Amino acid sequence: MKHAIIVPARVSSTRFPQKLLHKVRGKPVLLWTADRIRSEAPEFPLWFAVDSDVLRDVLVQGGYQVIMTDPAHTCGTDRIAEANRQIGAEHVINVQADEPLVTGAQIRRLAELIAGPAEMATLGAPLKYEKDYQNPNHVKLICDAQGHAICFSRAPIPYFRDSNGQFDAERARAVPVLIHLGLYAYKGAFLEAFSKMPPGRIEQIEKLEMLRVLEQGCRIAVGVTEDALIEIDTREQAAQFEAVVKEHFKPRS
Repeated sequence: MKHAIIVPARVSSTRFPQKLLHKVRGKPVLLWTADRIRSEAPEFPLWFAVDSDVLRDVLVQGGYQVIMTDPAHTCGTDRIAEANRQIGAEHVINVQADEPLVTGAQIRRLAELIAGPAEMATLGAPLKYEKDYQNPNHVKLICDAQGHAICFSRAPIPYFRDSNGQFDAERARAVPVLIHLGLYAYKGAFLEAFSKMPPGRIEQIEKLEMLRVLEQGCRIAVGVTEDALIEIDTREQAAQFEAVVKEHFKPRS
C-alpha cells in the first residue's frame, strides 16, 4: 500500500478530559474529525489507532477501521508505528484526532512531500501576529532554502534584532516564519525507526517530538498552508469549533 492515513487517538487528556468524546451538536469530536477526513480525502485508506474500547466503539459504529494499540504509549507517533505494523503502508499520513477542520488540500500536500526524499513531512501556516509569536503554545518553525525544517521552538524565533526582539511582520513573511501545525507524514521505514529512537536532548526540554528527528540528522520537508485549522485542546477551542459548525455544517444524520 502506497499511502494510508492513520489517526492516533487516546481517551485521556490533561487539559480537556475525554475531549474526543465531547459532543458538538450531538456528535463526538472524534467523529467530526473522522467524517471530515473521509469527505475531504476519500482516496486515502483511513485507520484509527486507539487505546480504549470506548473510542473503538464510537468509530466502529461510524463505519471506520480501528486498530487497538498499547495504552502505555506516551506519544501518537509510537501508536501510529504500532498500527502500521499491521497496515504496512509505505507512506503514513498522521492527522490528529482533535483536528476536525483538516482539509483535503493539506492531506494531499503531505502525500506529495513524503513522496520526495525527506524521511518526514509536516505543514506550517504563516505567522502574522505578535501575540502568536510570543505564545509558547504556538510552535514556531523556520526552514532552509530547500524547504526543510531548521528548527522548531516554543520560544519566539527568530529573534528580530533590528526591532529589539519585537515581531516584524514584513521580515517574517520574507523568511518565512511559520506556526507549526500538528499534521505529519512519514516514510513507513522511518516511522518504525523513529519509534525506537530515544527522546532527544532538546526534545525533552521543549517537549516537541520533531526535535528528535532533527537531532538525529534526518530531514523534515515542510509545506505551507493558509487553510484554517482548529486543534481542540481546551473547552474554549471546542466552543470555537461549535461556532464554525453552527455556521457551516449540518449535524450527521
